[in-house]
Amino acid sequence: MKSKKNPKADVRRNSSIYFAVGLVIMLLVAHYSINYRTYDREKDDIALVTLDPLKDVEIPITAHPVTPPPVIPEPVIPDDIEIIDNDKDITESLIDSSESDDTTEIIDVVDIIVDELDDEPNEVPYILIEDVPVFPGCENVSKNERRECMSNKIAKHVQKKFNVDLAENLGLTGKQRISVLFKINKNGEIVGVQSRAPHPRLEEEAARVINLLPKMKPGKQGGKTVTVKYSLPIIFQVQN
Repeated sequence: MKSKKNPKADVRRNSSIYFAVGLVIMLLVAHYSINYRTYDREKDDIALVTLDPLKDVEIPITAHPVTPPPVIPEPVIPDDIEIIDNDKDITESLIDSSESDDTTEIIDVVDIIVDELDDEPNEVPYILIEDVPVFPGCENVSKNERRECMSNKIAKHVQKKFNVDLAENLGLTGKQRISVLFKINKNGEIVGVQSRAPHPRLEEEAARVINLLPKMKPGKQGGKTVTVKYSLPIIFQVQN
């Protein structure tokens, strides 16, 4: 009895082609899934960095005068040259020696008093201070962690006290940057607050917030109390 099955209807005839096509599709899907990325939306927050602010200094253009080369005078040649015979005796001049002899009286040297110079700095930048000022609440942390603790405390203070809506009320848009510089004196008090911002009202607001910082335990350099200089950039985004 002959088989009535049509040989063209054999599904296994092109199985290798189907397998290769399916493998290529799976590789493309896997490659797309691995390289797919998502990005978080930018959050509106106040960023604080404890680095010294960059100061824009305008350098005037100065003209350097061109100095002409010095004039070298021509050598003067005497008209008459006297020729001396080698056999003629020449009297040489004696030069007094500066060395002392046995007859020179030695004078006793009186003790010299040298004033000691005060090499100890009165003000030290925060990034170079050995013992950072202690912010209230950071007394119980280790000495190595006090620097980070103080930076976090100041950041939270500014985030809580600074009025970010002020920039929007002034008609400012986009990213705003305020550079603040202040000192923590030998008594742990905040002094010498300076601020620079796109608007004077923002400068006043930044100075007001920094002056509200609590009294701290002063910093030390070489075991002695010194004034510490602290710089604080305040950056925030104003929504359009």
